Amino acid sequence: MSTEVLLIPEKADTERTTVAAAWKAQGGWVQSIGKFWQKPAINTSQAYIYGNDTFALVLAQVLDKKLISPRDEAIADPSLLTWTKRQLSIISSNKIVHLTFPCFVKPVQPKLFAAQVYPTLADLQRVLKGLDDTPLICSEVIKVEKEVRAFIINHTIADLAYYEGKGELVLPRAFILDFLQNTSIEIPITFVVDIGYNTAMGWFILEFNASWGAGLNYCDPTKILPCIKAATVD
Repeated sequence: MSTEVLLIPEKADTERTTVAAAWKAQGGWVQSIGKFWQKPAINTSQAYIYGNDTFALVLAQVLDKKLISPRDEAIADPSLLTWTKRQLSIISSNKIVHLTFPCFVKPVQPKLFAAQVYPTLADLQRVLKGLDDTPLICSEVIKVEKEVRAFIINHTIADLAYYEGKGELVLPRAFILDFLQNTSIEIPITFVVDIGYNTAMGWFILEFNASWGAGLNYCDPTKILPCIKAATVD
């Protein structure tokens, strides 16, 4: 990895610092970027990006790189009902009057507003003020007792860990592998999947995220480095 550089935001972040340390331990080097909208001075084409959405997407464009991400609409694919175990849909913010409340709502574009359960239509309308025709991921409300994050590469699990609750990893691992081996949706070479658990329903998929931007959530930084590398391509 001596010629491979990991590009991360200049702003301090504990998890990114941990990933950077693991990258350096593998022989690579790390460069913190402040003005990510400008092309950084790097002496290698082997550059990989790890950071928040705005940082990563803008920097990828500046460097003429492509970031590998799961499709936004994948989580709402009807064929995933076996693993999501609840009704999900992607709708425009202009059509929220058709939702049944309470409803869990999150923006397809991260950080536009808080992803949470909205008790009433009026509650959701307040946070969506000014966000016309914005795509939303909507889900019926289910109880979540435990949560596990897994980094995926080449249809295999690089690492997984509990980030809410605790327990053994045999069953969540088996659940994720069943999904990877049997899903009919197109999945990228690398991505992150979060799964939840409750006593009544067992394990179920919560959401998908991109490896280039997902936090560790207690996963081993060294084990997930191949995922970060695979998420940036020329």
